[in-house]
Amino acid sequence: MKSGNFNVPNSLSVLRLIGVPYFYWLIVFRQNYGLAIVVLFASGATDWLDGYAARRLNQRTRIGELLDPLVDRLYVTAAIVALVVNKDLSIFLLLAFLGRDFFMTILLALLKRRGYSGFPVHFVGKAATMNLLWAFPLVLLGTFDSKLGEISHYVATAFLIWGLALYWYGAFLYAVQYRGLVTVKDHLE
Repeated sequence: MKSGNFNVPNSLSVLRLIGVPYFYWLIVFRQNYGLAIVVLFASGATDWLDGYAARRLNQRTRIGELLDPLVDRLYVTAAIVALVVNKDLSIFLLLAFLGRDFFMTILLALLKRRGYSGFPVHFVGKAATMNLLWAFPLVLLGTFDSKLGEISHYVATAFLIWGLALYWYGAFLYAVQYRGLVTVKDHLE
């Protein structure tokens, strides 16, 4: 892991971070869903590119490891909040999403009290994020009054349900992992 934080991958992550409030503004204040879709796809492309660059250029940093998933999480949160504000999504989705994050915040606090720094990221969480990030452009397309909009609505609903189910399943897996770590540590003490 290289120590220089000002590098290509981190610059791309910062660029993605700057796009989050712009993405939210496009949906809530401009209701320009077409441009919001473009911003979301650009974010996805630069997300892939920053990971590729980090590996290819050997420019992995701790800040990059933290910033990349944080930006993903901010896009997901901004999209859900914006779409609930515009009444394109149910508040239930927002509450289920925030409930999972609240649960994970408590679980991480308990883990840190036991001397651990955090959980390793696992595939289920990445798959959940991918499903949600695929769902949001489809939700936006689903608002258009057309056959494509109608089809997009149903596909988006499937991605949202699956993404949220994976988020909660991931939380369950982290809880099981926490219990295992605590049990092992208690036996060693």
